[in-house]
Amino acid sequence: MISLPVLYQDDHLVVIHKPSGAFVHRSALDPHVTEVVLQTLRDQLGYWVYPVHRLDRPTSGVMVFALSSGIARHLATQFEQRTVDKRYLAVVRGFGPVYSRIERPLKEEDGRRPKADLPALEAVTTVRRLAEVEWPVKIERFNTTRYSLMQACPHTGRRHQIRRHLSHAGYPIIGDAKHGKGVHNRYFKDHLGAGRLLLAATHLAFDHPVRPVRLSIQAPVAEDMAALMTRFGWSSHTGRHDVRECSPSFEPLSFQD
Repeated sequence: MISLPVLYQDDHLVVIHKPSGAFVHRSALDPHVTEVVLQTLRDQLGYWVYPVHRLDRPTSGVMVFALSSGIARHLATQFEQRTVDKRYLAVVRGFGPVYSRIERPLKEEDGRRPKADLPALEAVTTVRRLAEVEWPVKIERFNTTRYSLMQACPHTGRRHQIRRHLSHAGYPIIGDAKHGKGVHNRYFKDHLGAGRLLLAATHLAFDHPVRPVRLSIQAPVAEDMAALMTRFGWSSHTGRHDVRECSPSFEPLSFQD
């Protein structure tokens, strides 16, 4: 693995940009993987680091690590208490809603127990459409195909929450092998050079564990996703400057079972 881009660092924590496809730590999902973010970052910095939250393997973007176990507990508590502001960009099929609040309980996909035996837990995501394109290619029924760039803000931390919520609402993320649409995933891989999950963590805000300040860390999307967004005419949304509030002043719609 190449050197990991450091977005912020002090004596207590470090924030990096995780590449798509990288495991954060060793996983039974692929026991042959030898390079993981945790070990790469330890080697790069020369000292121990502690993960305090997770990003799925195919998701790229902002990720924070503590530099001590005590700081890790402090930061993990903020994630558990839902005081961390998390924002993502996703490329989806269809013209997504201008703004919507998705409230749909989700069962945790722990891979050990049958899904039917698991309880459904509260899950809330707000989404807004930042841009759209009508691509002049017939992929399903129509002669053109619609795609949107969505900002997603998860207010709870369920596994694959953004992916599952957007898919349920009818706007699957491109490149999502489990919750997406294979015909669109293949088109993006074969014709647009985008064979990955087009989901990126672009913004993370949390209270500093030692100093009385709130850190707000932003990151541009990775080069491969940025190239696709530029091709769609969305280049103004690829950089650090494009951060929108998760909750606008008007009443949102809701997707509920």
